[in-house]
Amino acid sequence: MSQDCLVHLDASNFEEEVLKSTVPVLVDFWAPWCPPCRMVCPLVEELSSEYAGRIKVAKLNTDDYPEVARRYRISSIPALLIYDGGQVQNMIVGALPKSELRMFVESALPKGQTHS
Repeated sequence: MSQDCLVHLDASNFEEEVLKSTVPVLVDFWAPWCPPCRMVCPLVEELSSEYAGRIKVAKLNTDDYPEVARRYRISSIPALLIYDGGQVQNMIVGALPKSELRMFVESALPKGQTHS
């Protein structure tokens, strides 16, 4: 699967890509050693393609950028946060099935833009 739809976040681009985004952003806070993170990863990638143009999907490796994870009070991973207008609108922690992740994403979309 292509990761072209995913934004890879770091300390220097988080504000621009997430907080200043004009569309809702799903941020996956993860780490490579985390088995539930590895389970969620392909689902997040699929959602990034399915919702391209309606929601931005981004990933932040908490091992590489612990200061960003601390700033947003991430204490357990995988943590999936939806930002809209620079603010956290919703959050889930842990591995969920794709159907529940889809409902989570759709909760951030304007009415009429849900998945078909």
